[in-house]
Amino acid sequence: MSLIKSISGIRGNIGGKVGNNLTPLDIVKFSLAYGRFIKENNPEAKIKIIIGRDSRISGEMVKNLVAASLNSLGIDVLDMGLASTPSVEMAVRSQKAQGGIIITASHNPQGWNALKLLNAEGEFLTKIEGEKILTLSEADDFNFSPEEKLGYYVLDAYLDLDHIKEILKLELVDKKIIEKHNFKIVVDGINSVGGMIVPSLLKELGVKNIIELNCEPSGRFAHKPEPLAENLLEICALVKAEKADLGIVVDPDVDRLAFIDENGEMFGEEYTLVAIADYILENFEDINKNYSGKYNKATVSNLSSSRALKDVSEKHQGTYEAATVGEVNVVEVMKKTKAIIGGEGNGGIIFPELHYGRDALVGIALFLSMIAQKRLKVSEFRKTLPEYFMVKDKMELTTNINLPDLLQKIKDDYKMEKVTDIDGVKIDWSDSWVHLRASNTEPIMRIYAEAKTLAEAEKKVSEIKSKISALIK
Repeated sequence: MSLIKSISGIRGNIGGKVGNNLTPLDIVKFSLAYGRFIKENNPEAKIKIIIGRDSRISGEMVKNLVAASLNSLGIDVLDMGLASTPSVEMAVRSQKAQGGIIITASHNPQGWNALKLLNAEGEFLTKIEGEKILTLSEADDFNFSPEEKLGYYVLDAYLDLDHIKEILKLELVDKKIIEKHNFKIVVDGINSVGGMIVPSLLKELGVKNIIELNCEPSGRFAHKPEPLAENLLEICALVKAEKADLGIVVDPDVDRLAFIDENGEMFGEEYTLVAIADYILENFEDINKNYSGKYNKATVSNLSSSRALKDVSEKHQGTYEAATVGEVNVVEVMKKTKAIIGGEGNGGIIFPELHYGRDALVGIALFLSMIAQKRLKVSEFRKTLPEYFMVKDKMELTTNINLPDLLQKIKDDYKMEKVTDIDGVKIDWSDSWVHLRASNTEPIMRIYAEAKTLAEAEKKVSEIKSKISALIK
């Protein structure tokens, strides 16, 4: 399969031939292109880049290639070792670096790896910047440093603790009430970096009863990385057996978050953002005074996220806006609208008072504060939120499928409905929707549908897949 180059980074399977999959030569080429891009944008600065990785088996090899490539351009590298994506993003800012590279394929299965590229704000590069780096990578035009001007390499495996300290300073994170609530929590770290930093965060929040599941960062994932119900049978059973208050699940790089209620049932990854937004909007007037009024009572998610966020926003007399899929796109709309909370329905929380990046750790701290304050069980709180059912499906994109042509035909077939085409095709009805789009991270087309009943959502997906099959034939 080919390398996937998108706003979500440069990713592929490890091994194979150059230009297909993520080989050492491809890693070096893209690292050099990124280094040149950063140097050209900071001509007077001594460049420093932060790097960190998840626990994938290939991670150490990829890290060494990345670090050596940057050093060869005279760039200093500060390596966080095993570190979550949001921790690296935070470190770029705290260490006043000019950029960062996160070595992780996020929710992709074992065998994959990727380079996620950051700017000096610890945020993902824009589409235009990413395209510039791709152009540089193909030019093979690099000016390497002589021996006396090579960059330095430094390892600092404790910078992620600064991330936790900043979370504890947030006004809506209430350590005292969390400690008093005496939570019993099961954590599934999928044998990656979440198994290290999530228990550390919980201990700092005053949680004493932590049951660790798959928390050894071996890189041998205990289940499929996406935090979907069918992949989480083990933790669901353990939460119920241990009579825990809840379960916490993160993906391999800790930017996606899902909860399990006290009955061993999925809270729903789509509802992670909805729940935390409800808490923040409920307290908006009080906290925005301390934020000097720099935020609006506004929320943002992507087109594939639950309509429940819009409902919650309007319940609190706030506004909602949808962005195209991809963290950088959501952040762009959040900045434009001065939204106080945003993210994606895959369990990604973006709380700009901490930083503009998806962050499971801040999501955990805010969620526990909310549950403790409300003195509700997780299942009880879930019932207070708008009820929707979502079905997430996909189709492989083979070479014989002309996706733009296919989407145009779908759009024409539904021209009597409300159709949005800024990111694939989304068809809205009064109480349901269907969204079709090419994935940023895999060679597939994602097909999502949401409705007031599971049967209706499944029906929408079935209908659209039948229509697609007929059009392909």
